[in-house]
Amino acid sequence: MQGTAEDRSKVAHAERPIATWSGFVSLGIGIVLIAVAIWELVHTVAFGRPSSVGALIGAVLLFVALMILGVLFLAGLYTVQPNEAAILQLFGSYRGTTRVTGLRGTNPFYTRRKISLRARNLNGDRLKVNDKRGNPIEIAAVVVWRVDDTAKASFDVDNYENYMKLQSEAAVRHLASSFAYDEGDGVAPGGVHQPTLLASADIVTRALVLELQQRLDKAGIVVEEARLTHLAYAPEIAQVMLRRQQAEAIIAARTKIVHGAVSMVEMALNELSEKRLVSLDDERKAAMVSNLMTVLCAESEVQPVINTGTLYNG
Repeated sequence: MQGTAEDRSKVAHAERPIATWSGFVSLGIGIVLIAVAIWELVHTVAFGRPSSVGALIGAVLLFVALMILGVLFLAGLYTVQPNEAAILQLFGSYRGTTRVTGLRGTNPFYTRRKISLRARNLNGDRLKVNDKRGNPIEIAAVVVWRVDDTAKASFDVDNYENYMKLQSEAAVRHLASSFAYDEGDGVAPGGVHQPTLLASADIVTRALVLELQQRLDKAGIVVEEARLTHLAYAPEIAQVMLRRQQAEAIIAARTKIVHGAVSMVEMALNELSEKRLVSLDDERKAAMVSNLMTVLCAESEVQPVINTGTLYNG
C-alpha cells in the first residue's frame, strides 16, 4: 500500500496537459452578455415602463445574471507567451498545464500561475574545495538549464531556482573532489593516466552534466550544457604548485634531451665502426662519449679545445 501511495504521489506531481479554448471566443461572449444585460435593463426601465414591481425585479435579476456570466467569461481570460507555460489549479488542486500561446480562455475559478520554459544561465560563484589528492583549488562553472516538467518544478521543490543554485554548487564540489587537478601524480600503478580537471575537459564536462541531471531531475529541470569557467590552485599554494610544475617541465625536457643525446652518440659510434674511419679502444670510446654527451646536454654553448699537437722548439 505504501508503494501504491508513492506511485500515486509521483503521478500527481507529473505534468499533464489540460484543454483550453480560444480567448477571443470568451472575450466576444463576455462582451455580448454584458452589452445585452445593460441594454435589457435600460430598455426595461427607461422605455418599457414596467407595470409592476415584479416585472422590475425580474429585469434586475436578468441584468445581474447576464452581468455575472459576462464577467465570468472575461475572468477566464489569460495570455501565454512563447516558451511559457501556465499552471492551472482549482482551489489548490493541480488540474493541468497548458503551453498553448496567445489569448486563451479557461474555467474562471482556476488560478493561473505562469512559469518560463526558456533556457537560462547560472554563472556559479568561485568555490574553494579540495581535489582528489587533497590540494585546495578554486573552481567555478556555468550551467545552461531550463524547466521541462512544470509540475515537478512547482510542487516537488519549494523554490526551483534556489534549488537549482544550491544543487549546482553541491555538484561542482563533488566533481572537484572526484578528480585530481593535474597529472602531477595522477598515473596509476599500471601506467594508465587518470582523467584530471585540467587535462580532461570532455570527461569532466560529461561527468558534471550527469551529476547535475541526477540532482535536478526531482525539480523537473533539464541541463542543456555545463562547463567549467574557472580552475586554479588556491592562492596559498599557487606559488608552490607553480614551482612544482616548472620543475616537472624541466625534468621532462632534460629527460628528452638526454634520450636524444644517447641516441645520437650511439649513432655516431655505429657509423664510425661501420665505415672504419677510426679505430677506438674502450678508453677512447668512453672519452668520446663523455665529450659528446657534454656538448649535446650542456645548457650553454660549449667551446671546443682543439689539439694541434706539440710545438717543437729547437
